[in-house]
Amino acid sequence: MLVDLLFDPFGARWSDVRAGAIAAEQAGFDGVWLYDHLAGSVHREPDVVECWTTMTAIAAVVPRIAIGPMVLNVANRDPGTLAVMAATLQDVSGGRLLLGIGAGGGRDTPYAQEQYALGRAVPGDRARRTAVESAIAQLRRVWSGTVDGVGGFTRPAPAPPVIVGGFGPKMAQLAGRVGDGMNAPAGPQLPALIRVAREAYEQSGRDPDTFIVTASGSAGPRERDRLADLGVDRVVVFVRPPYVDDVARVREAID
Repeated sequence: MLVDLLFDPFGARWSDVRAGAIAAEQAGFDGVWLYDHLAGSVHREPDVVECWTTMTAIAAVVPRIAIGPMVLNVANRDPGTLAVMAATLQDVSGGRLLLGIGAGGGRDTPYAQEQYALGRAVPGDRARRTAVESAIAQLRRVWSGTVDGVGGFTRPAPAPPVIVGGFGPKMAQLAGRVGDGMNAPAGPQLPALIRVAREAYEQSGRDPDTFIVTASGSAGPRERDRLADLGVDRVVVFVRPPYVDDVARVREAID
């Protein structure tokens, strides 16, 4: 099982992220993920670095580790444009992108405020799930290279796996039905979510053993063993700035 790090971007600067990403690669970690938020105030911080720009810079600085957003709110970027962005970053990174996609926070979460501030509506759960499914369909259409007779759209080689963020069975089912993988918390609900997602993946005509599961959790030996037994492919450990200190702490916990 691979071990990745989730960099908390709130209140951070690029210099922090750069130093942390270099330290993560040198310490032997397998990937770096970032939250996708636009206003630092939703976490009581003065600001937040933008996810996609930061991931692109990481890809240019470190040559080996995977990069991914955990997860992109589909309301933040037009899906067709995102498809070209993702294809480009897949090229820049040499095929290291894990494309996390999600529905964004609901109306009852603090994250709704950054959407309202930018003049966007925050629909209910069903509508946001539908938006995720539509966005994934558009990604795959654009990645085919031709849309409605218009050719020349950049085709990623290979296409990055689409990892759907899910906290409940409906998003897990959607992840299995239209995604390539799922990210979920490593809590007691994880086994049921994996089962739902893998069943939907198999029903879509694909090999359930190829479905990617990433779980946000800790890196202790006992927890890693539990997640490996569940079939988790990547455990993602949360770290805060200054990241270099936390990278060393997590490395020590693993060793």
